[in-house]
Amino acid sequence: VQLQASGGGLVQAGDPLRLSCAASGDTISEYSMAWFRQAPGKEREFVASFSARGERTFYGGFVKGRFTISRDNAKNTVHLQMNSLKPEDSAVYYCAASESNKARSRTYDYRYWGQGTLVTVSS
Repeated sequence: VQLQASGGGLVQAGDPLRLSCAASGDTISEYSMAWFRQAPGKEREFVASFSARGERTFYGGFVKGRFTISRDNAKNTVHLQMNSLKPEDSAVYYCAASESNKARSRTYDYRYWGQGTLVTVSS
């Protein structure tokens, strides 16, 4: 499966932003899907995921109800709705996919990665 992330940009603190991850080559409904992010000089960090067939969702501890991951199977797309953005949310955001229903928050759980989309939150 190939993944194409989009929707990043420059926003102000407190603004919302929705990221999209369009998949091609296979149907994402059978994949665990996730979002990670990586800020300059930092390790890649887990943001959110749901298991294959969308049975369970998981979020990074910093999210605290601000972000929501969702799946549009008809469009073969995954979204990350981000609200109340903070400057510390600035990073390149990556979508990822795994054939395993047990994939969770570790980068090595995921075999397929998109190219990333940059989110910059100004104060």
